[in-house]
Amino acid sequence: MKTELKRLTELADRSYNSGQFTFTDFMSVAELAVYYENEAAFRFTCPKLFGGCDLSERMMIRFGSEEELGFSQDFPIRTLLIKPLASKFADDLNHRDFLGALMNLGIKREMLGDIFVKDKEACVFCKDSIADFIIDNLTRVKHTSVKVEVTDETEELTSPDLEDKVIQVSSQRIDAVIAKVYNLSRQEALSLFPEGLVYLNGRNCTENARTLRPGDVISVRGKGKFEYSEEMGLSKKGKLNCRVSIYR
Repeated sequence: MKTELKRLTELADRSYNSGQFTFTDFMSVAELAVYYENEAAFRFTCPKLFGGCDLSERMMIRFGSEEELGFSQDFPIRTLLIKPLASKFADDLNHRDFLGALMNLGIKREMLGDIFVKDKEACVFCKDSIADFIIDNLTRVKHTSVKVEVTDETEELTSPDLEDKVIQVSSQRIDAVIAKVYNLSRQEALSLFPEGLVYLNGRNCTENARTLRPGDVISVRGKGKFEYSEEMGLSKKGKLNCRVSIYR
């Protein structure tokens, strides 16, 4: 990850020295962890993160202070809607199908943000420099003919499908909650942390004893994502009842 840190430092310095905003490509959760670990070193450029919507996991970083520069600049992100020409005859398309079709056009992953799929349609965030290329060249996903258009109506497609679940845990520790949500043994849950597979509110979490608070969002690579939503008091046996919302 030294290369990633060097790249971020170069962009921050370029913004400061040139008096212009600079932007990263879309960064994965793991790449963003490098930024968060070194966040204090970039405060002089007043960085902001955005990926297209509030639920985005893949995000860009913008370096540059609006107050110092005297102007603002939007993130170079375009929102595209991909939908079947004939929904009735469309395949049951999923995230992998849409991502694969885009990658088959020769597009690099860092040019694409999150892809939200619902009812055979996809909302895709991409760098504005490749939006027109996608519109002109993406005509098929799997065996389904599609059309692509720019959209500003993203709320319905990006709103997650959530499954509420009430669990009982001995404490609000993140390892205990993860074990219960994903039916893991204590040892299996503990092993996730040194491997760097757990993210709390977008940041890599290595502290397995971290106490969760309502509203915290936990991602476990290879297993899924959920929100620690609500604490509901103690059971008769002294266990903590809590509600989690699992992203589907």
